[in-house]
Order: sequence, then C-alpha cells, then structure tokens
Amino acid sequence: MTPSVASIQRHPLKAHGREALSAVTLVPGRGLPWDRHWAVAHEAAKLTEGEWGPCANFSIGSKAPKLTAIDARLDEATGTLTLHHPDAAEIVFRPDDAEDAARFLDWVGPLCPPERARPARIYSVADRGMTDTDYPSISLISLASNRALGEYMGLDLSPLRWRANFWIEGSRPFEERGWIGRRLRLGTAVIEVVEPQVRCLATTANPATGARDADTLKALRALHDDQDFGVYAKVIEAGTVSAGDVVELLP
Repeated sequence: MTPSVASIQRHPLKAHGREALSAVTLVPGRGLPWDRHWAVAHEAAKLTEGEWGPCANFSIGSKAPKLTAIDARLDEATGTLTLHHPDAAEIVFRPDDAEDAARFLDWVGPLCPPERARPARIYSVADRGMTDTDYPSISLISLASNRALGEYMGLDLSPLRWRANFWIEGSRPFEERGWIGRRLRLGTAVIEVVEPQVRCLATTANPATGARDADTLKALRALHDDQDFGVYAKVIEAGTVSAGDVVELLP
C-alpha cells in the first residue's frame, strides 16, 4: 500500500481544539499556517514579548486534560475562532480582541484544574506558531502505529490524542521512527524529518471527553523503552498538500 495523507489537522489556539483541513500550502521555514497561532499563557508564564515561548508557559492538555476535548473552527478572513466542548456552551470570539479574549478566559476557566496556574491571557507572535519545538515545525503520525499501540493496549485509540498535523496511512507500524534525518514529499511539498515527538500526559486523555483513560506513556515505554510517538519535521520546499496525496520517502 502506498503511503498517503489520511488527514490534515491544525490547532489554531494551542491545546484548545483541533480542526480538519482538506488542503494546506506549506512554506519553507514556517509551520502549518495558523497552527498554534495563538496560545493561552498562564499566570506563572515567563515570556519574552514578541518571541516564541516553550510549552511550560501555556495552558496545555498535560496539565488540564479537559482541554483535549475541544473542537475548533477558524475563520481566517475575520480571525474569528469557534470552540466547542462537551461540558461547555459553544463560544465564538476573536482572540486578538481584548474583550473577546476576556470572554474566552471566563469560558475556559472551569475546564482547568483549580490547583494549576490559571489561564491569564492569549499570546501570539507574528509569523510564528507556538509549536512545542523551538523552531517552526510540522508534526506527523502513522495511523498504523496508532492502531498497533491500541491493539497492544486492548483499546481503540483515537489519532486525535496525538495532536499531529498530518496523519499518514499505508506505512508499516512504527516505520516513522526510521525517518529521522530523511526527506519526505507530501503532495508537492518536501519536508525533512528532524526528531521524534516525546509524549506527555496529554495523550492519556480521551479527546471525546477530556478524561484520562489510557496509559499511553506506559505502553510506549513497554514497547520501545521511550515515550516517542510521531515525528517533527521542517518544511524544505514549498508546496500544497491535500488529503489523499501520496507520501514519498526520498533518497
């Protein structure tokens, strides 16, 4: 089976919802457009204004598992974001608008554990998503690897647990572990795989409910003696990627 792009996902507000796309245009030196464009800085954040910041500064699913059940929809033309959670009413707001951002903080507060640092403000940097890497990256997972891990655990694992940009179908289970340092063609774009994704507690939460219900980290350690699942990559050559496009491992 020839590997292909099964799904394209972006997360406009880091850790606060995912959105499926039919196609995307990638540009060298950039991440997925609008992916992690905004992030929610908590009250203990130590950020340098105008610069990328590591995930420890933000409200994320490893600390607030209920956030993993949010769905998102972004209107790029107006910068309007719609979020839905099974335990909260839908909210429509513009993250760059101060009054709207305040409404969002009121909305998201009950979804965050009271003993954790509270969400304080929405943070963004021009032309730079708040990726988990200190360089602009995109992320990939293998659906075969997801199924294999689920079979080992005796569970039907949703690929949404991994918050990846591209879901690849048709590769061998855990084949992507050998892609580090290699280049792939996705549609007409070329990417270079840089490093594995080391996973955190966010992946133990069910993306339908936000409840922690599967010890993915223990299972990964049992299978591979690490907590790696999926890979980070850099965009090397510009191009368009659509769902269903062929994925080619380049020499």
